[in-house]
Amino acid sequence: MSILPDKNELGFYEIRLESIGGLGANLAGKMLAETGVIGLGLNGSNFASYGSEKKGSPVKSFIRFCEPGVEIRDHSPIEQPHVIGVFHEALYKSVDVVNGLRPGGIVLVNSIREFGDVARDLRMTRGTLAIVDALKIAVEEKTKVNTAMLGALFRICSFLDPEAMRTVIRKTFEKKSPQLVESNLRTFNRGYEEVRFQTLEGDGSGETEFRRAEPMLGYLTQEPGGILTVTANSVLKDLSGSRQGYLPEWHSDKCIHCAACDTVCPDLCFVWEKGADKRGNPQMFLQGIDYQYCKGCLKCVEACPTEALTELLEANQYAERNRVPQHFAYLTTKGEI
Repeated sequence: MSILPDKNELGFYEIRLESIGGLGANLAGKMLAETGVIGLGLNGSNFASYGSEKKGSPVKSFIRFCEPGVEIRDHSPIEQPHVIGVFHEALYKSVDVVNGLRPGGIVLVNSIREFGDVARDLRMTRGTLAIVDALKIAVEEKTKVNTAMLGALFRICSFLDPEAMRTVIRKTFEKKSPQLVESNLRTFNRGYEEVRFQTLEGDGSGETEFRRAEPMLGYLTQEPGGILTVTANSVLKDLSGSRQGYLPEWHSDKCIHCAACDTVCPDLCFVWEKGADKRGNPQMFLQGIDYQYCKGCLKCVEACPTEALTELLEANQYAERNRVPQHFAYLTTKGEI
């Protein structure tokens, strides 16, 4: 009798983790594969894909399982998984995280929002959606979201043995950080218990069939003049998907407009307007933060001498409601707003 609940045409049960560098998806994939191989005797493989600047940039981790009698000769990226784990829900803005999900598949999302809102943003109309507030668990237990996501994934992949995962957690953290063993075990257990599920009953009419991603630009499709319209362009880039749950909150009543924050900000997020001080001398005054360009490094919080910038756990829509666009100062100078 097969242990695996489902298999593709090659005999594999496949999982894809969508994350950003720094949330531990790479390690989570390794631990997940190790548990299936050692705990159940399955054949398994794992590898990750990410760019040269890993932290804050999109990361994918791929896990394959198959029966002991099947050899894994496929080491290509997983395009049509049975399970997708989304470690940072803002990724949907720039990455089609549910692309290729098999019919009847399960998507796990780290989120505090309701099922309907998440399903709409992911453009999911069928399958099973699972939600766990992995960030809250990680903050409360002083760990990372990866262990909470692993707990939820083990609830989804019921063929895997949670006790085997607990053994792997102990072995992994005892090597370098033995003081983190118990907190990560609690995080795993809470992820396992606190994940919620909802089956989407739609007919899938709003979804498109799987299509392999192709390069955006080539020698035949490049814009005249070599214009780059991709992410990292100074106008179009959106770094909100790089935040790991925190952003700076500005308190205007405490600000002395010293520009210490602007000096350390790597992405020029702070918006300034020219004005006059009490003596009538020209001075630049801080107007706010353009959160589109803020990746949540919090260097500005460390640099602020008056606590006018503090660390804030990001709530849904906070950045959109409190964002001061970079063109604000330009428009006020021109008298257009």
